[in-house]
Amino acid sequence: MHVQEWLETVPAVSIYTLVGLVIGLESLGIPLPGEIILVSAALLSSQHEGINPVILGVCATLGAIIGDSIGYAIGRKGGRPLLAWLGAKFPRHFGEAHVATAERSFQKWGMWAVFFGRFIALLRIFAGPLAGVLRMPYWKFLIANVLGGIIWAGGTTAVIYYVGVVAESWLKRFSWLGLVAAVLVGLASMLIVRRKAKRTATEHATAETEPVPAAE
Repeated sequence: MHVQEWLETVPAVSIYTLVGLVIGLESLGIPLPGEIILVSAALLSSQHEGINPVILGVCATLGAIIGDSIGYAIGRKGGRPLLAWLGAKFPRHFGEAHVATAERSFQKWGMWAVFFGRFIALLRIFAGPLAGVLRMPYWKFLIANVLGGIIWAGGTTAVIYYVGVVAESWLKRFSWLGLVAAVLVGLASMLIVRRKAKRTATEHATAETEPVPAAE
């Protein structure tokens, strides 16, 4: 069976449930690719009439708000020992450096860290639990949580959906040769940028490791 035909057989309710569940688990502090799942589902909804983008956006928003609220409750109850435990289990995401960075953001921005954290992968995982650990007043957390969840989840769904609709219409006007050429140009540009970034990082690291001449 063709991939597209297989996707059309997937019940819409399964997509809604998967998106809400993954985003909810990510929001309460479990490192999962919530944004990737949401973008993929929104793009899929632009290609298949059976998946309603409005329902998808609502499920994503509810998952974000509820997950963050559960994470806040867990963080408030678990406190600092919870962060230490998470650091031991998930050092890549909850290492001391990451926790310190997130904590500085909360101390500087307060409830806005919860709001803007929706749009930053690291803070999206930390926002709920860390707000609870730091004893942020729940009403402040709830306002930032609801607004951030609506704008991030609903906005991402809407933008990706319309991008998918426009892209499908645009691609139909091009031959396969033009499409292949566009892909090759994109890949070449990406490789050039990555090579330049790697060279810059190497030069920076070399400069930092060069010994400083002793003063005469």
